[in-house]
Amino acid sequence: MFKVAGKIFTIATLGAGAQFSFKCPEETFHELTELPGISPAPYLARAHWVQIDPAACRLRPDEVEKLLRQSYDLVTAKLSQKAQAALRGKVRKAGSARAGASRRTSRTKAEG
Repeated sequence: MFKVAGKIFTIATLGAGAQFSFKCPEETFHELTELPGISPAPYLARAHWVQIDPAACRLRPDEVEKLLRQSYDLVTAKLSQKAQAALRGKVRKAGSARAGASRRTSRTKAEG
């Protein structure tokens, strides 16, 4: 399983017959499931997850990479703003946020 902020965006099996599944937008789900080697993911299809059999799939590696990135983006978009900010590395401590606000207030008063 591959997770971001505790949420799964890709599931992969290892060994013989390895396959992987990931989330995709509804319209992409319908397009992909018509292609050889791609089927609705068992138990997850209602949430628009597809399962890929690499041996039968004809997608290029760069196309698969793009789909996996899209899955990551779909999952992160549903995270709280705080979790999204943490992923971007922009979480500030409460004290430093207040200090930044007081600096802005001081500059505004000096400019006025």
